[in-house]
Amino acid sequence: MAEHNETLRGMAARYAALEEDNRRLSARVQRLEDERDHYQWLAESTTDLISRHARDGTFLYASRAARSLLGYEPEELIGVSAYDLFHPSDLADLLNKSPRVYYHDGFYQQTYRFRARAGHYVWFETTSRTRRDPDTGELIDILCVSRDVSRRIRAEANRERLARVVESTTDHVLFMDDHERLFYANEAARRLLRLPRESGTAPLAAAYTMGSLAELRDIVLPAVARYGSWSGELEMRGPSGPIPVLSVVMAHQGPGAEPGHVSLLNRDIGLRKAAETQARRHQEQIAHANRLATTGEFASNIAHELNQPLGAIANYASGALLKLSATPDLPAEALRLPLERISDQVARLAERLRHIRAFVRKGQTCPRPVALLEVVDAACRLCEWQFQQAGVSLEHHLPEALPRVIADPVALEQVLVNLLLNALEASRDYPGAERVSLRALQSGRREVTLTVSDQGPGVPSAEADRIFAPFHSGRPEGLGMGLAISHSLMEAMGSDLRLLPATGSGGAVFAATLLAEPAPLAPARHP
Repeated sequence: MAEHNETLRGMAARYAALEEDNRRLSARVQRLEDERDHYQWLAESTTDLISRHARDGTFLYASRAARSLLGYEPEELIGVSAYDLFHPSDLADLLNKSPRVYYHDGFYQQTYRFRARAGHYVWFETTSRTRRDPDTGELIDILCVSRDVSRRIRAEANRERLARVVESTTDHVLFMDDHERLFYANEAARRLLRLPRESGTAPLAAAYTMGSLAELRDIVLPAVARYGSWSGELEMRGPSGPIPVLSVVMAHQGPGAEPGHVSLLNRDIGLRKAAETQARRHQEQIAHANRLATTGEFASNIAHELNQPLGAIANYASGALLKLSATPDLPAEALRLPLERISDQVARLAERLRHIRAFVRKGQTCPRPVALLEVVDAACRLCEWQFQQAGVSLEHHLPEALPRVIADPVALEQVLVNLLLNALEASRDYPGAERVSLRALQSGRREVTLTVSDQGPGVPSAEADRIFAPFHSGRPEGLGMGLAISHSLMEAMGSDLRLLPATGSGGAVFAATLLAEPAPLAPARHP
């Protein structure tokens, strides 16, 4: 009986142990189910696409992110081969990696384009891992986590394009840290500063002259630290001496930017500076020519005004000599020598004044065939800054097919400058006067007409007949010689300058008619 009871107690204990094991197993199963549900929830909640594939790439599972990333319902992807949705250019790379991934590594990452339901491609970055049977090593499936990196790819492509532009531009681009070390120089800057491609760092002092270096330290960098950027003119060191540059200095901003790091963009303006110097020299030459022309006009007017008194003096002197000749016994005989000398000096002076007038009218210009567009461009460049300061636009429209004209380029340029500046003065502060126009057309077989028009008050009809007279000016402060000089120069070149009749649109229009170069003869045709 005791043995039977012991047996029952043993069975009860074993039963209790089994119950405990079942309870623990049930708890473990429940935990596994909870974890499975949790992981399922994570897979379905993440914005990344979680997917499971067979060896041939067929979808066995796809998370709900397929809707937002690709426009597919997860069920639509089941049974579809992922390879069919790859961009053709990216599929070959994947297939080349597949054997190594499947049989060796078992883990890899790839960036590629995947076709969405709407037909466009989405850039994916996918992390894949193969799962194998632990006993046989047979491939079970491939687990993938795919993330949309389209924005990052586009940003990287933009950065790469910008980097290529920076590297290939002719501007000298430098990056500097907060210790005045240049840690990047593009190709143009490396050539200028004679830096090797892999130069590491170089001091700022190696790039700029001492004066510009002091300006950078005292003015530019404090301004950049306060306002974020600065622009102005500096001088860089060059193999043959200082090089003037237009510099833009900007602070590096945005994620990852280091404090105190700046970019220095430098454009060589040496040619522009030389052109400005040449333009100033040219403008001085034009001004000098204008002064010479004014002097010539003065001499011409003096010759004209003195002809009559000089003629009277000559007549009086001749009369005195005739009287003395008729009455030699008169005491006036003693005046013969002075009177003869007066007569000689008057004749010499008259001859000299005639020479001056002939020089003014004929000797100043050397007409030859010239391209009108080049002269017009030069005149407009000379006047451009005055127009910019006055806020008046200067427009010139010349057909490309215009023949060359017979003119002295300096004299014609001087005429155009006078006309343009007169038009500017007429337009300055006049309501609605915003534009001065310069146009040209071939007005005849051997003629080209150039017009300068403004939107100013125009020329009163009472003054139109004497607009080209010397010392006549419509402005109180005007000398009244500009149009007179221009008219004389045009006549000296065998051309014509006139004021066109007023129209209803207002303003003044001056027309210069120039002789055109003869067209070349066509080759003779032989039968």
